[in-house]
Amino acid sequence: MPRLDRITVDPAQMNGQPCIRGMRITVRRVLEALALYPSRQELRHEYPELDDEDIRQALAYAACAMDDEVLDLPRAS
Repeated sequence: MPRLDRITVDPAQMNGQPCIRGMRITVRRVLEALALYPSRQELRHEYPELDDEDIRQALAYAACAMDDEVLDLPRAS
């Protein structure tokens, strides 16, 4: 299991969702921002408090949380 010391969970903050370093930035928000901004430079401009290790650990947390279940996806025509 990867080191995830920057991922924090506090039931009194953000409804107990996993956050980055106790800030009010959830792992989910980091993942959404990664999908939204084409480059990490733009992501860092929008969220200057995040650094590379925060982003790496958010991705690692998401990967660990994923189930290995195989999903049937629609096939492209």
